[in-house]
Amino acid sequence: MSTVLPNLRRWLSVLLTLILWVIPELALGGCNPTELKTEAAQVSQLVLHTISDPKTFNYALKSEFPNIFPFTFEGLTFANEFTGKIEPGLAESWESFDNNQRYIFTLREGLKWSDGVPLTADDVVFTYEEIVFNPEIATDQKDVLKIGTSGTFPKIRRLDERRVEFTLPEPFAPFLRITSGPQDGIVILPKHILRESVITKDASGNPKFASTWGTDANPQEIVVNGAYRIASYTPSQRVVLERNPYYWRKDAQGKPQPYIQRIVWQIVESQETALLQFRSGGLDLTEGWGYMPVEHFGLLKREEKRGKFKLHTAEARPGTLFLSFNLNKGQRKGRPLVDPIKSRWFNSVEFRQAIAYALDRQSMINNTLRGLGELQNSPISLQSPYYISQQEGLKVYDYNPEQSKELLTKAGFKFNDRGQLLDAEGNRVRFTLLTNAENKTRVALGAQIKQNLSQIGIQVDFNPIAFNTLVDKLSNTLDWDSYLLGFTGGVEPHDGANVWLPDGGLHAFNQKPQQGQVPIEGREVYDWEAQIGRLYVEGAKTVDEAKRKAIYAETQRITQEYLPMIYLVNSLSMSAVRDRIQNVKYNALGGVVWNIYELKVSD
Repeated sequence: MSTVLPNLRRWLSVLLTLILWVIPELALGGCNPTELKTEAAQVSQLVLHTISDPKTFNYALKSEFPNIFPFTFEGLTFANEFTGKIEPGLAESWESFDNNQRYIFTLREGLKWSDGVPLTADDVVFTYEEIVFNPEIATDQKDVLKIGTSGTFPKIRRLDERRVEFTLPEPFAPFLRITSGPQDGIVILPKHILRESVITKDASGNPKFASTWGTDANPQEIVVNGAYRIASYTPSQRVVLERNPYYWRKDAQGKPQPYIQRIVWQIVESQETALLQFRSGGLDLTEGWGYMPVEHFGLLKREEKRGKFKLHTAEARPGTLFLSFNLNKGQRKGRPLVDPIKSRWFNSVEFRQAIAYALDRQSMINNTLRGLGELQNSPISLQSPYYISQQEGLKVYDYNPEQSKELLTKAGFKFNDRGQLLDAEGNRVRFTLLTNAENKTRVALGAQIKQNLSQIGIQVDFNPIAFNTLVDKLSNTLDWDSYLLGFTGGVEPHDGANVWLPDGGLHAFNQKPQQGQVPIEGREVYDWEAQIGRLYVEGAKTVDEAKRKAIYAETQRITQEYLPMIYLVNSLSMSAVRDRIQNVKYNALGGVVWNIYELKVSD
């Protein structure tokens, strides 16, 4: 499960989920996207945009969404977002044996890296054994491939140049989807380029891999296996991708894919500029994954025919948007991560439930989302067959400020003669709420949260900050009270294992220190928290679909009872696409560019 932890795959929406993307200023770097098109008149290209600069070009270290990796890397299998099925990727086929505990993958014949070097089984073994399974490398992919209560990794063995064998310690239902990469799974990385950085240590004794392929790397040295390779990167302006001449896909007529020769990925923090550039013809998409700002819908709908573009809409976006409190009771160097007074509030279940009842989520849809959204009551996406509804026992927190006040009183809080909320010791209830300032929708929602909570006597200091700063607080310093962000999602619940396993890299509400970080003393894991983790382990090893659904149903009931994350609303999936872009297969799961290899640009 899928835009905001050193390996924050979901900070999107954290992203998480980092999610409304935008396009660069017209004057940025003195270059308009329209000028780029003029310069490349003989080259077919697609101009996209994103909210911020890439954090890394190393897939194993990615921490944000959107990112370039759907264009540059692939896994053994491929997730078809239109059908929801797993298809052959770098592997042309696979077989399973021994009750799905042993898999043999056969790579396509003649696979090559973007530098022309053959891609073989050695690269597959290297990726899994020396990067994903390596205890010295902090990568988000670890959490989704730890199997069973012991967190055992599969054993992998090279059979020959084109075949690899995986042996699992027990049945593991998500395995094939995990091999699909690049959004929710594992991609294959080049051994001949990266192995030296894995076995060589830096001055601190850590593998140099952790600093390899950063954004300061020479693009020519970044070797990929996806449809595109990096041609250039200009900070704060754009990433330019060019067609990988060694990419494996061909169409039914034998013509090499992808068809589009170049992708220009613009970088900007202004949604207004993004809209202006799209309307003026400088951009081909409002964005590529279905996260167009809702406030742009009305204007673009009126201009659809005249502007020669189509406004695609679908159901609510996969993923979640939520408010979360810092429940970590630990200390670093004798100093509490969270003010002990606030920590007592945050760790009260009644307090968190009271907050949930105080939030007018329908008004969030009606006002901020302009009616273009749906309520979200679960960590599992609406598109997933494992999602359960209120009728199936899911607790729902409809707007009820009186119920909120009753819960607070029950928990020992009280109101003074000015209606301000005080705790049992007389402390005014006041805390800071963070979100990423680049996302205007979240900023608007944060303002409403502040207003809603003022109605029950709570003072919220709302502080939108730069996304990179926010991620550092959530994943490194752990210095925060509450935050408003989101995670991307999908159909497979185990994609969210790194959120719900107590030691997971995205377990933000009670984060364990990650690789190389300062230790924490006194961190506590609640029984309900540990139970969710156990259920995620059980759900992964359960092959029977009815039993799997029952397991994940229970996880949803627990999360809604204890509210480590208070789920809010989801916008509808929306993107505007120029009429000249062909072969678009739009849906909420994949948006526009999930099938980038078969998109075409007409003259």
